[in-house]
Amino acid sequence: MRQPPKSQRVAVIIPAKDEAERVAATVRAARAIPHVDLVLVVDDGSEDDTQHAARGAGAVVVRHSVNRGKASAMETGASVVAMRDVVGAPPRLLLFIDADLGETAVATSPLVPPVLEGRADCTIAVLPPQPGAGGRGIVTGLARRSIARATGWSPAQPLSGQRCLTREAFEAASPLSRGWGVETGMTIDLLVAGFTVQEVPCDLRHRPSRNDLAGQLHRGAQYRDVALAANARRLRGVKVPASQRPDNSAGQKPGRPYRAWASAPEA
Repeated sequence: MRQPPKSQRVAVIIPAKDEAERVAATVRAARAIPHVDLVLVVDDGSEDDTQHAARGAGAVVVRHSVNRGKASAMETGASVVAMRDVVGAPPRLLLFIDADLGETAVATSPLVPPVLEGRADCTIAVLPPQPGAGGRGIVTGLARRSIARATGWSPAQPLSGQRCLTREAFEAASPLSRGWGVETGMTIDLLVAGFTVQEVPCDLRHRPSRNDLAGQLHRGAQYRDVALAANARRLRGVKVPASQRPDNSAGQKPGRPYRAWASAPEA
């Protein structure tokens, strides 16, 4: 475990599309997270007042003129943060959160200490059951099986987008998978590259995808993108060989760091 540098800071990156009603509350809550000195909203082609609501709440805002997707917004955010990092100081940790968390966004705070202190290279929030959620776990199951097949790890919430990671880890996972496959692809790439990942329970609330037509279409797009991300890596042979995985890989639970290699990754 490393001692966190006194100058180490955290940047919150919030990809947002048509979130004018909730983004201001999310920004204000994110600014209260310890060690955060920059909150950046990437307005991904919104057609409402998202950018002005975010800026009014104290965020730095950059805007895509057209919708380019979550992965592109995350990459834009990370690039802007890098330009704002102080020369001679450690690169900021990157804390990605969803724009619709509202005032509960401050509850992503527990994601920061394990990365800041060197116990993990990437932390992932595990949310409590969300009222009104209409999904049946089909997409989550596909993502979990895909990660387990490639790395031996079976995460509780593989689709969680609330993640804190080092700059080194983010660059190792780049370029990110397109669409809704970004989290699945990132988790596989980080573990195969030898980084340590940890799930952390966080008391968060966001707008759930319901069981209406719009919700079904959303989950269909999620399933497609997760499958594409997983299959692309399978075809390229991106995995940790079963013989190289730790003996306790199947028993990992939220709150415990997981490293997919029993020894140093193969070259």
